[in-house]
Amino acid sequence: MKRPGPTVWSLFSGGVTIAGWLMLASFIYFCADALRPSPDLHSIPADCDGIVALTGGKNRIEAGIALLQQKPERLLLISGVSPHTGLNHILAATGIGPLPPDLTQRISLGYRAATTIGNAWETAQWAKQKNLHHLVLVTAGYHMRRSLLEFHDIAPQLQFTPYWVQPPAMSTPFHPHTMLLMFSQYGKLIGAFIRLMVLHQPDHAQEGFRPVPPASGTPPA
Repeated sequence: MKRPGPTVWSLFSGGVTIAGWLMLASFIYFCADALRPSPDLHSIPADCDGIVALTGGKNRIEAGIALLQQKPERLLLISGVSPHTGLNHILAATGIGPLPPDLTQRISLGYRAATTIGNAWETAQWAKQKNLHHLVLVTAGYHMRRSLLEFHDIAPQLQFTPYWVQPPAMSTPFHPHTMLLMFSQYGKLIGAFIRLMVLHQPDHAQEGFRPVPPASGTPPA
C-alpha cells in the first residue's frame, strides 16, 4: 500500500515550527547583542568629525559629551530634544554640570526629531550644514541596530561608528518590564528590516519631525 504523503496541514505546521525557532534564535541573538558592554571611548576612529546622541534613554547624552570631551575638535548633536529645553537644563538633569564655553559652542540641540526616522533626518541635515562625514552614533544597545538601519537608509553618504550605552534597566535583563522593552524593540527592528530590506521601501519623506518652532519661542540656554 502506498504511504500517504505529507498533508498541507503538516507542511504548514512544520513551516510555522521552523519559523518560530528561527524567531526565537534571532531574538536571543538580539538580546545578547543589545546587552554588550559599551565600547572603550578610545576605540573611536580618529577621523570621526562629529557625534550624534539620540535622546530617549539614560546615559546617551552623558556618553556623547564624554566623547566630545575626549576630542573637543568634534561637533556634537543632541537629537530629539524636547521643545523649550535648553542645554543648561540638559546638563543639570544629567548631572554633568556646567561645561566650558568653548565646549558648549560645539554642541547643537535638535528639536524637530520625534522618532528614530526623525533623528536620522535631523542628523543628515545637521551633518550637511556642518560639512561632516563620519559620525559616532550614540544610543542604547537595544536601539542601535534599528538606528543604523534607518540612518544608513536616510543618510547613505555618511559613515557611522556605533557607540552603544546600557541604561539602568539593562542591569536586570529578566525583569518583566525589561523583557517587554526588549520584545518591543525587537519587533520594531524586524519591522524596519522588512520595510527596508524586504519590501525596499525607503523613507524619503521627513517622517517623525515636529513642526518648526516659532522664532520667538527659541528655547533657553
